[in-house]
Amino acid sequence: MIFAIEEINQNPAILPNHTMGYKMYNSCGMSNIIRSALDLANGQREIIDERNCTKADTAQAVLGHSASAPTVGFARIIGRFQIPVLSHFATCACLSNREEFPSFFRTIPSDLHQSRALAKLVKHFSWTWVGAISNKNEYGINGIAAFIHAAQEEGVCIEYYQAFEQTGPFHELTKVVETVKYSTSKVIVAFMSHREINVLVTELYKQNVTGLQWVGSDAWITDDSLTDSEGHSLLVGSLGFTVSKAKIPGLQEHLRQLHPSQFPDSQFVRDFWEDVFDCALNGTANTQRKPCSGFESLQTVESYFTDVSELRFTNNVYKSVYAVAHALHSLLMCEEGRGPFYNGSCADTGNIQPWQVLHYLQNVNFTTDQKERVTFDQNGDVPARYELVNVQHVTSRTMHVATVGVFDSTLPRERQFIMNGMKIVWGGGSHTVPVSVCSESCPLGKHKVLQKSKHICCYDCIQCAEGGISNITDSKECFKCPIDYWPNTRGDTCILKEIEFLSYAEIMGIILTFFCLMGAIVTTVIASIFFHFRETPIVRANNSELSFLLLFSLTLCFLCSLTFIGRPTEWSCMLRHTAFGITFVLCISCVLGKTIVVLMAFRATLPGSNVMKWFGPAQQRLSVLAFTLIQVLICILWLTINPPFPYKNMNHYKEKIILECALGSPVGFWAVLGYIGLLAVFCFVLAFMARKLPDNFNEAKFITFSMLIFWAVWIAFIPAYVSSPGKFTVAVEIFAIIASSYGLLLCIFMPKCYVILLRPEQNTKRHIMSKSKDIQC
Repeated sequence: MIFAIEEINQNPAILPNHTMGYKMYNSCGMSNIIRSALDLANGQREIIDERNCTKADTAQAVLGHSASAPTVGFARIIGRFQIPVLSHFATCACLSNREEFPSFFRTIPSDLHQSRALAKLVKHFSWTWVGAISNKNEYGINGIAAFIHAAQEEGVCIEYYQAFEQTGPFHELTKVVETVKYSTSKVIVAFMSHREINVLVTELYKQNVTGLQWVGSDAWITDDSLTDSEGHSLLVGSLGFTVSKAKIPGLQEHLRQLHPSQFPDSQFVRDFWEDVFDCALNGTANTQRKPCSGFESLQTVESYFTDVSELRFTNNVYKSVYAVAHALHSLLMCEEGRGPFYNGSCADTGNIQPWQVLHYLQNVNFTTDQKERVTFDQNGDVPARYELVNVQHVTSRTMHVATVGVFDSTLPRERQFIMNGMKIVWGGGSHTVPVSVCSESCPLGKHKVLQKSKHICCYDCIQCAEGGISNITDSKECFKCPIDYWPNTRGDTCILKEIEFLSYAEIMGIILTFFCLMGAIVTTVIASIFFHFRETPIVRANNSELSFLLLFSLTLCFLCSLTFIGRPTEWSCMLRHTAFGITFVLCISCVLGKTIVVLMAFRATLPGSNVMKWFGPAQQRLSVLAFTLIQVLICILWLTINPPFPYKNMNHYKEKIILECALGSPVGFWAVLGYIGLLAVFCFVLAFMARKLPDNFNEAKFITFSMLIFWAVWIAFIPAYVSSPGKFTVAVEIFAIIASSYGLLLCIFMPKCYVILLRPEQNTKRHIMSKSKDIQC
């Protein structure tokens, strides 16, 4: 302060023809500080150093105090007299209240900004589970309250909050230590002065509570007095915000000129001088030291007093003095008629009133020689700019800190807090970022579920429900995949569902295709055999025309199974069911015709029977055509009213899509099957009636057996068809068609092929007619 005043007095550009003076009080204790402030307000106390003051009068401004609590005490009183108060270190946000403190200014940012910066700091390192400790005064309580509020807005949870005072009862300190000792958070935000942090870390050190990451307020984070603490090693790795470091040219030379003769009544100077030079000044009771010679000088001494490499709060004092000087300069330079007061008047320079200085101080706006801009907002606060410092190691009487980031409240919100990339030493001297969370982060594929009656930072990680994903860490909820998508195995991405249908390329499709084609080939071979031996008695006796038509229809039955394989389309869906229905009816109609022929032929052999003329070849062809046309009509109605269509079935499997042919009209489908079943029942009954006719003459028993196979297959088909999932439904349907077709083919035609190829002696008219003659006899 003295250096700044002397610098201003020597500068003709500021306060020309005027000299600044000061009154200085070194008072400790709340009551003494308030009394000193009142003395400065009324000018009734003895002056320590007048320095060219013309008279002892009311101070135009009060600089101080460094602590928030005493400043709150006297600023509220002095404010009623409208005397400006400027503090370089009182950071309590409560002092921004203009109703309570109408004349208060400060050159250090409000704790409101510091609290927000600390909240951003803990959030930046993902410390979502922290403890909070403060001292029991307005500085600590208001500061930590602002931090807790800002931290909660950032999604940080406070495990505990404790407060104590250095001068308070010991059990309060013990309670704080026990809370820290048994807590789960590894990060502690300490909003207190160097006195409280000193006793706290000392007690923690005694109880061997280590491994903590301290986050400190500017009141202690760079305070060198903490090096005398027994537990100072616990503070290595601490992080905290403090005001920016500055250089003040000429200050070091000014400090080195200090001599006890300049302040003969200052006990602080006497103690300092004796400690540095290990000597005793005149009038000192300490006789164990040699007397000081009077020629001692600080010019060649290196001490913490002359070290100006870490000027932080000192620079705030420097700016405070210049702020008052610029306010007074503006007041003195006022031009009458253009002044800020009534009718454009200016202040009386011979009788300056504090309230006039207050007006000019509110509007002060200047830049220091160090390029720092100084201005106050409507609450008397300066813009907040902090350096984030890291206590990297501690040596005798010095806290060695490194600047690892900055916080600037004047920048946009997303750019206010920036790290500079410098290496950080963490709590306990660790080189890895500590982890302080209530619950570990939920990985991709899981979401958070809050634990009952606990903080929002305490949660369980639950796997996303079926069909849901979470693609961010710590997701609060899962998101449903679109209908055509399904989560991957990790549950963090939606992927297209697998599309399933019976394909020609898969094993089951290949096997079914093989049996379909084999059935068609075998049927063609049998037809060729029958055609080659068409003039033989056994072919002619079994109605060769119906036999060839039956073989043709069986070939179509085998081939129509192929329409069920492959990707369903609109045409394939309509073709597969109608082709199957019509070809099977054609097949059963032929079998039914052959059965009727057998019965009619038997009756025609009886004496006086004339029945064959009513069921000759024309009637046989007409019956087959009539039965088939009925099925054709059913299929036309089905296709016209509500035909089968391709359908994406997403109900059976959630993770894949089944491409299938929907029936369209279930009535149409079951009408087709029902009609086939009706003809099969009729055929079976007639064949069963003809089963005891002569062996060589009839094929009724083979038809009966083939119908039994047919019914066994299709009765088993119904439950299998209903219960089979996906492509297996189609496979069951194909299997039923192939099995029943093979049953008809092998039961009806294989015995005849056996006789034609391997027993030609039985393929004679005599052999065939022999049984019938025995029956006639």
